[in-house]
Amino acid sequence: MSTWQQLLAEKAQRWLVTGAAGFIGSHLVESLLKQGQTVVGLDNFSTGYRKNVDAVRSAVGVAAAARFTFIEADITDPVACAKACQGVQRVLHQAALGSVPRSMENPRLTHVNNVDGFFNMLVAARDAKVERFVYASSSSVYGSNRELPKQEDKTGQCLSPYAASKAVNETYALAFEQAYGLRTAGLRYFNVFGPRQDPNGAYAAVIPRWTSRLVRGEACEVYGDGETSRDFCYVDNVVQANVLAALREGADVSGTVYNVAVGTKTSLNQLYRGIRALVPGASAQEAKYLPERKGDIRDSLADISRVQARLGYSPTHTLQQGLEVTVPSFLSQEPLG
Repeated sequence: MSTWQQLLAEKAQRWLVTGAAGFIGSHLVESLLKQGQTVVGLDNFSTGYRKNVDAVRSAVGVAAAARFTFIEADITDPVACAKACQGVQRVLHQAALGSVPRSMENPRLTHVNNVDGFFNMLVAARDAKVERFVYASSSSVYGSNRELPKQEDKTGQCLSPYAASKAVNETYALAFEQAYGLRTAGLRYFNVFGPRQDPNGAYAAVIPRWTSRLVRGEACEVYGDGETSRDFCYVDNVVQANVLAALREGADVSGTVYNVAVGTKTSLNQLYRGIRALVPGASAQEAKYLPERKGDIRDSLADISRVQARLGYSPTHTLQQGLEVTVPSFLSQEPLG
């Protein structure tokens, strides 16, 4: 049994997972239910899917599913946020509008969901006397800072409204900790991937999108020269980090942010070759190179020493190990994409 599972086994509690129908949120709900916890899920299905909620219920079984309550609502509704937080000890706040390109096209919508919605959740958690509020931040807050690896205390200028919204979240969370004693922890995700990630739409993440295109014999689009690099993090690592941030005790655990990644840099060209090798019949397919996108950072690599030292985080999956689980999960979908 891993450390985070041991912590869950010590005490059954009531958790709220916002964005519960989404990719990361549904994995959090599933893991908590499998470990005997009671879970409230909140989602408005703007980017999440009912099929993810159904998949969770199927994966955990009837007895565990009975400990799951789902609320279809929006975090932009303060009343819904207050209702969802009632009787909850731990909040894992994942609900947001992701995607740098989406935020460039519609900054107002990003702000309403990611800033106003976040504020509503902080107020609701404070009023409900939640014991710990863990929230999803993003590696995009490093912005113009090109120094590698990325260290939590060295951010740059935000390059997109999405990055700005996450930076505001971090500021608000720290303010609520200082002003009201709400214990918070922010997790700066680095390019999370895994089963249930959406391969469709203009803002689909690169791994499911490329897998879907390779299956259909279509060219995968690479923005820039392909040497742009990222620190790709399998979703099981993210689940571990959330639980540890919610349950670890210590004076230096809350009131801060943590990088959540593997600590390994991979170029898009390397990633493309890795995915292509796992898709039957795709070995000869070449990528299509397009101009770089505005708002994208060139390189990203996390320093994970803080999350390791303070939370006891230890990645269980490398990029390759994660791809070996993820790509077959996409291939088995009917239809894919």
